Amino acid sequence: MASLLIVIYIVFVSLGLPDSLFGVAWPVVHKDFGTPESFASVYSIITSICTGGVSFVAGKMLRKFGTGKVTLFSTLLTVIALFGISFSPNIVLMMFFSVLLGYGAGAIDTGLNNFISLHYEARHMNWLHCCWGLGVTISPLIMSYFLGGKTGSWRNGYRVVALLQLAITVVILFSLKKWKKVESQVEEKQEETQGSGKLLDLLKMKGVITSILSMGFYCGMEFSLGTWGATYAVNTFLISPDEAAKWVSLYFGGIMIGRVIAGFLSIKANDNTLVRGGIITALLGIIVFALPLGKISLAGFLLIGIGFGPVFPSILHSVPERFGTTYSADLTGYHMGGAYGTGFALQLVYGYLATATTFKITPYVLLILCICVILANEKTINTLKKLK
Repeated sequence: MASLLIVIYIVFVSLGLPDSLFGVAWPVVHKDFGTPESFASVYSIITSICTGGVSFVAGKMLRKFGTGKVTLFSTLLTVIALFGISFSPNIVLMMFFSVLLGYGAGAIDTGLNNFISLHYEARHMNWLHCCWGLGVTISPLIMSYFLGGKTGSWRNGYRVVALLQLAITVVILFSLKKWKKVESQVEEKQEETQGSGKLLDLLKMKGVITSILSMGFYCGMEFSLGTWGATYAVNTFLISPDEAAKWVSLYFGGIMIGRVIAGFLSIKANDNTLVRGGIITALLGIIVFALPLGKISLAGFLLIGIGFGPVFPSILHSVPERFGTTYSADLTGYHMGGAYGTGFALQLVYGYLATATTFKITPYVLLILCICVILANEKTINTLKKLK
């Protein structure tokens, strides 16, 4: 199973590569297409519906086709989508291909997260999401290079990432036998531990709603900074788009660093401790963000990213432990779908508020959402403690 784990690590890099491209490129893209700056929120919410929607049905897809085939198809779909975006002549076609990108990411994200939750320790979940952090850290640097070049453009940034995705697709293709071998070894165990519960019945389980909400409020922060971080820096501090992209890269790099650290800490600390520590660290970063230090306050990007690092993977890894393994695939999908939906809805509201008023509200919006994460997570923990 070790060789398959290496492949999964590589796939998680591919999951991260496209995620930070849009937000970094948007300050230039909206001008090229003559689209209002605020349209980024509408764009993101539409594509997120696809990602979240797939997460709700991913359990059935994975049981029918297997994780290996779903991973291969999904990654190939992202390649097609990224190339399509790079050649799009208008925002409508760009949105169409972004929808395909959302579909490609949704099922594989749910499948791999559930697989790791069931069969690997917490440190692997954090380190795998660290690989996602590596992907989202690399892509803004790629885009920054082309945005700052004399002959380059955001389209070339998308094309380079598409080529990287294609290379990873080839790796997955040649590893399909490994997927089949491991899946056959764990098939009996999966049949015994996984079910297909009805949505409403599973949502009625105590602690599920608040657990999903804790992820949703967290995603509201992560998505808002990922989509609007560069725009915030450009509008608030009057810096160039390529310089803003480098600051945002600090944010995604911080997430990656946070997950490396959390992977080692998870050997001794449980998921709840990692989530709490991450949120407190992010809170400190938000305070730095709010300080009147001029452009230097953007260093808060790094501290916020480090704090964000363990939150998402630790909550996901805790799903089987919190709610049992019987419906873990479905509940993992519901957590991701619900979190994405909530997160992008919050990002939509933030985007319109910021563009209608000022992007200087950003630290205060993040502070409110951070408090909401703390309250929802503590409510979940206390509810589940009473059941024991």
